[in-house]
Amino acid sequence: MTRFNSILLVGCGNMAGAMLEGWLAGGIAPAVFTVVDPHRTSVPEGVTLLRELPAEEAFDAVMLGIKPQGLDQAAPAIRPLIGSGTVLFSILAGVEFDSLAARFPEAGGILRIMPNLAVAIGKAPVALDARGLDEAGRADVTALMTPLGTPEWLADESLFDSVTALAGCGPAFVYRFIDSLAAGAVALGIEAGQAQRLAIAMVEGAAQLAAISPDSPGALADKVASPGGSTRAGMNVLDEDAALARLIEATMTASRDRNAEMAAAAR
Repeated sequence: MTRFNSILLVGCGNMAGAMLEGWLAGGIAPAVFTVVDPHRTSVPEGVTLLRELPAEEAFDAVMLGIKPQGLDQAAPAIRPLIGSGTVLFSILAGVEFDSLAARFPEAGGILRIMPNLAVAIGKAPVALDARGLDEAGRADVTALMTPLGTPEWLADESLFDSVTALAGCGPAFVYRFIDSLAAGAVALGIEAGQAQRLAIAMVEGAAQLAAISPDSPGALADKVASPGGSTRAGMNVLDEDAALARLIEATMTASRDRNAEMAAAAR
């Protein structure tokens, strides 16, 4: 068990709710968690649900699961709950350490977390950076985040915008790609429902193989694509003038830049 034996979730929408699911599925006791959310009608058994913030109670960690644009309005009421013995967790996209420290100056440490919805099944990349935590504190964070997927400590906070474009926004891009694969199959005569099932199964298997293979994804692609074969013919379309690489770079750049804009607005 880590030092985080009591965690308050302030707001429990899609992302915070998925993290809660992942933690519980990973074996963390429901009694560790208290949720404050006026909009939730229920929480998993054993988790405490409050409609309003507790007046005074010490938590090992308080996680901000509200909308980033609601931070200024909510911060004054949350601030008394975050003292020197409490680590502030933030999953607020674009809200930087300096902004969080200005609103919660008494925090014993600040942790930024960038997950995606696959935390619910323990399969998400979880990007992390911290201010005010020693090595033992970071080890406790790593242990806490491990049930959610793959914790990755970033070398610098400035990388959050770029990592968000990859690991945070990336699932939506993959879903679009799956949709496009299925649509392409429909255009070739396959029934729509079957095309979608085949596309999803193919992507799932390919991702699992990539996760355990000693070969890089690029090397695996070359293994599938025999010279002069059907796979190579398709890959030639993707590779011509670096078409796919340029499209993905432009897509991720747009997401990174938007995240930076939101960070600037939150300062």
